[in-house]
Amino acid sequence: MRLPQGRAADAAIAGGMFALMAVAGLRAFIGERLEPWPVTVAGWALTAAACGALYLRRRRPVAVAVFVLAVTIAYYLGSAYDGPLLVVFIVALYTVAAEGRLQAAVALAALALICVGAGTLAGNDEVNGIALFMLAGWLVAVVALGQVRHGRLAYLQEVQRRAAGEERLRIARELHDVVGHHLSLINVQSAAALHRIGKDPAQAKAALGAIKESSRTALRDLRATLGVLRESGEQAPTAPAPGLARLEELIESARLAGLQVHAETGGEQRPLPTEVDLAAYRIVQEALTNVTRHARAGAVTVRLDHGPGELTVEVTDDGRGPVPPAGPPGSGISGMRERARALGGELVAGPRPGGGFTVRARLPYRNGASAR
Repeated sequence: MRLPQGRAADAAIAGGMFALMAVAGLRAFIGERLEPWPVTVAGWALTAAACGALYLRRRRPVAVAVFVLAVTIAYYLGSAYDGPLLVVFIVALYTVAAEGRLQAAVALAALALICVGAGTLAGNDEVNGIALFMLAGWLVAVVALGQVRHGRLAYLQEVQRRAAGEERLRIARELHDVVGHHLSLINVQSAAALHRIGKDPAQAKAALGAIKESSRTALRDLRATLGVLRESGEQAPTAPAPGLARLEELIESARLAGLQVHAETGGEQRPLPTEVDLAAYRIVQEALTNVTRHARAGAVTVRLDHGPGELTVEVTDDGRGPVPPAGPPGSGISGMRERARALGGELVAGPRPGGGFTVRARLPYRNGASAR
């Protein structure tokens, strides 16, 4: 069974309060009568009005609390049967505090306490000083609980908002890495094909074939990345997740763009955590994209060092072009640096003393834990 939510919950609370008031008010129909029937009917009408107002308690919390307090005062002044109608006001007061209207809740609680105290001074023997003190404690506790509830909901909303923002940044970074890398290769290869189509049709044909392969890979990676946006119940993407197992594809794409790529591996190879595997793949991908677009390089070396607690990724080239500018978060070197920091690592990038450019990233396994 699930508890009712939304308006159904409000209706359930209103109905439950009226049922409680009805059970407590049965003594008006049993035993000796203490008041005329019209006064009893008016008291029941006030009770029904107060309980029914709780249906609107979350949409108009302050107005409902004020109305319930006024109805409660009228009920106790007119009825000889003192039912527990104050409980309905307590529920309305809690809602005011839970909705973040702390000042209004404090004011209403103080007004209720003043009214009960005034009745005691006017000769109500059923409420003495001790009962008045206990009522003050109840009102303070209700307001405090409502404020705690409001703070809890605000905290959860902030957590959800931050999680949604981080997910948007992650998706944007994935899209940038996938689309940017392959479009850069397609741009270089199409320029080469246009340049060679008249002079060397065979090479132009090879470049067009590379364009076809790059576009197909880009579509596959894009489908896998966009799979995280699918609604529940939709078919999951079937494309393999990007990782270093597909490193050879990246290297082959860079070679088709005219680069001489050399891959080196050091240390004891072991299965990598998924997040480290993906980050390493994306860093190599973005580094090769930058070399293709900016470096005017002829040779690139990609080195992976598997340490006991971290993976080191290094991409060096012999280019003569300008250093890629650090763009906004989520693009270029900034995006690679964010990926490394998200794992508790770091990334440095800069010119080499002898010429060229180096990107070096240190990626801990689960923030320091060894890989499985």
